[in-house]
This record gives sequence, C-alpha cells and structure tokens, in this order.
Amino acid sequence: MASGDASHTWFSEMVETLRQEWKSELSWEQVFTLRDHLDAMLQEIRISRGIQPPTMWCPVCKTRTRQAPPRVSVRAIIFALGRFGIVAPAEAKSLEKRWAKHRKENSLDRNGKPNPAVSTGSDSQGPDRHSHDPTLRSHLTSLEITPDREAREGVSVDEGFTLGANERRPR
Repeated sequence: MASGDASHTWFSEMVETLRQEWKSELSWEQVFTLRDHLDAMLQEIRISRGIQPPTMWCPVCKTRTRQAPPRVSVRAIIFALGRFGIVAPAEAKSLEKRWAKHRKENSLDRNGKPNPAVSTGSDSQGPDRHSHDPTLRSHLTSLEITPDREAREGVSVDEGFTLGANERRPR
C-alpha cells in the first residue's frame, strides 16, 4: 500500500470516471446513481489493493481503532468537481447550495437516500456517539435526564452526553 492510501478517497480512475460522466444538466437522481457508482468503485479499489482505513486513538476507551472506511457522498462529488477543475468554482458553489436546499426539502441523507432520522424525528446524534464501545452506550443510556433528576441531582446535557453532578466528560 502506497503512503497516504489509507486516507485516500479520490483515486485517478475515479476522477476520470467523474470527468466522463459529469454533465451539468444531470438530475438529482442521476447524481445519486453516479454517487453509487463512484462509491462502489472506491470500495472495489480499496479491496483490490488491500487498503485498510487509517487508525485513530480513541481518548474514551484508550485503544487504537480503525476509522470508518471513506465513502463518496453527494457533497464529496460536488467538492471534487471544483477541486479537479471539472466545473468552475462558481458553479460548484451554486451546486452545493442547490444540493443543501434539495437535501433539506426532501429529508435526504448525505448519499441522497431518504433519511429516517429526520423524517421520524429520532435523534441520530443521541448517546450512541461512541459506537465502537458498547459499554459506554449502556452507561450513557442509564444516565437519561429527566426534569426531576435535573432539579434533584443537578444533571445537565452537554452536546448529546448526559452527565451527573459528579461525572466528568471524557477528554
């Protein structure tokens, strides 16, 4: 594996495919299809070359873990269009604004798929923010905040974590 490949997302063959397939008059559905194709291409390149995701140090569980493998999102395509000179910077910026509006209006996730967290109102940024440590999930869930507990024990919510009066946020 070449140096830097672990965090590499845009390989030359993907950029070439983007150059060949991109047309400014593509519908959002066609952009989503192109995204699916480029993402599958990325996964195939990473598998065929034996490229593992980069590792990171988790300050919560004090272990070295693999990051999630990179994916190609709709916004990543828009940034790549500008970065690789496929469209003018002004067009890329306009496209990014149109994508943000379309995504919000249609409750779509970053890949152009319906976002159940938005449409059902569930909290996707809740206490399950440290997904590779199942013990933390159960610990945080046991600290659910209620108005009674807030008044009685002085608990508060800090960026999705519920902490008791004697508990400190892991750093």
